[in-house]
Amino acid sequence: MILSKDEAQAILTKVLSFSTADECEATLNGTTGGNIRTARNTVSTAGAVDNVSLAVEARFGKRAGIATCNQFDDATLRRCVQRAEEVARLAPESPEYVPMLGAQQYLTTPAFAANTAGITPDFRATQAGKGMALCDQKKLSSAAFLQDQAGFVAKRNKKGLEAYQQFTNLDYSVTVRTPDGTGSGYATADYTDIGKFDAGRLTQIAADKAAASVNAKAIEPGKYTVILEPAALVANTDASLLGALMNAFDARSADEGRSFLSKKGGGNRKGEKLFDERVTIYSDPTNVDIPDLAFGGDGRPRQKVTWIEKGVVKNMFSSRFWAQKQGIPDIPPPGGFIMTGGTASTADLIKSTQKGILVTRLWYIRPVDPQTLLYTGLTRDGTFYIENGKIKHPIKNFRFNESPIIMLNNLEAIGRPQRIGGNLVPPLKIRDFTFTSLSDAV
Repeated sequence: MILSKDEAQAILTKVLSFSTADECEATLNGTTGGNIRTARNTVSTAGAVDNVSLAVEARFGKRAGIATCNQFDDATLRRCVQRAEEVARLAPESPEYVPMLGAQQYLTTPAFAANTAGITPDFRATQAGKGMALCDQKKLSSAAFLQDQAGFVAKRNKKGLEAYQQFTNLDYSVTVRTPDGTGSGYATADYTDIGKFDAGRLTQIAADKAAASVNAKAIEPGKYTVILEPAALVANTDASLLGALMNAFDARSADEGRSFLSKKGGGNRKGEKLFDERVTIYSDPTNVDIPDLAFGGDGRPRQKVTWIEKGVVKNMFSSRFWAQKQGIPDIPPPGGFIMTGGTASTADLIKSTQKGILVTRLWYIRPVDPQTLLYTGLTRDGTFYIENGKIKHPIKNFRFNESPIIMLNNLEAIGRPQRIGGNLVPPLKIRDFTFTSLSDAV
C-alpha cells in the first residue's frame, strides 16, 4: 500500500481536475505494517494493517469543506470532491482563513529504511519469542507490544504545492513481573531503521529491574535528588514531562495569556532565560537518529529550529493564521525534539550520587496548572534508593507533583541522549524533585 511518488501524484492530479472550488487540496496517507502482543509469556494477539486514504479540502472564499474516501476509481474520487464542495458551500466563513500554500522547497530527510519496511510476521514472532524465552528461563512473566509501520504522505493543491515522503518506524515496549507480582521492570525503544533492534536485550533490561525491585521498602515522601531515565521523561502514552514542555511552545497560547510563556501585561517571554544554561533543545528533521517528515500536516516545510538555547527561549511554533496576525516567524510544530547532553550513562549518574532515587518510568501523568506546567503522576516499574553511588534497595512508588520548568532549573547533571518516543533525550539528575505521597502499585 506504499504508493510511489508518481503513483500518488497521479491520483492527486486527477482529484484536482474534478474540482470547481476556488481552492482545493488533496492529501493521500498510506500505511502498511503489523503488530504482535504478548502476555504471560504467550502471544495474545497479532495483526496487520494496510490502508490508503484520501482527504480532499475544498474552499469557496472563506468557506471550507473536507471529505474522505479510500477507494480510487474515477467515480469515487469525483464524488469525494463533490462532497467536499457541498460541505464547503454550507459551511460558515472561517474567521481565521488563510490562503492555501503555494509551491514549497523541502529538505531531504532519511525517514525511510527499507529493512524496516520489509518486516514480516516471522520477524515479529522471532523478536517476541526472544523476550518470552528469556522470561521463561528466569521464571518471570512478561507482557510486550511490538508495532511497525511503513507509510507515505503525499499532498497537492491548485496553487502549486506538491509534497511526498515515505517513512518507517518500529516501537517496542515490555513490562516484566516477578511470579509473586511484587517486582516489576520496564524497557522501551523505537527505531526508524531496525538494524539495532533486539527485543531480547530490551527484555533483559526489564527483567533485571523486575528482579531487583522485589521487597521494596517505604521511605518518606519529600524532596529528593532524582535520576530520571529517558523513559521517565518522554515515553508515556498519557503525557510526559518534557513532552508537555515542548507542547507549551505554542505562540498563540503564550500571546493570549494561557501558558507559562505568557508575559504579565501581554506578549510572550521569547528571549528570556527561563532554564538552566545547560539546557538546549532543538528539532531537526534531517537528524540521522530521529529523522522526521520534511513537512507538517499543513504542508509547511520543517527546518532545523532551536527552541531553547543555553536556557533562553529562542522560538515558538504557531498556526499560519497566528503567524500572519502577529507578524512573527511562521514555524510549524516539530515532530521529534533533541535535548543536548553529555557523555555520562545512567550508571555514571548513579555513581556520582551520594543520596537519591532512580526512577525508571512515570505514568498516569495529569496537568494541575497549565500556567506553571505543574503536573502530577506516579512512578512505576522500578524505583530505587541510591546511597554512596550505588543502588542500595528498591523503594515503594511515589506520587509526584513537579513542573518541568522547575525541574530544568534544578539540574545537577545531564547524561548521554538516547532515542525515546521519536525524541533524543538524556537521563537527567535533578535536585529537590517533589514526591507527595506513597503508592502501593508496583
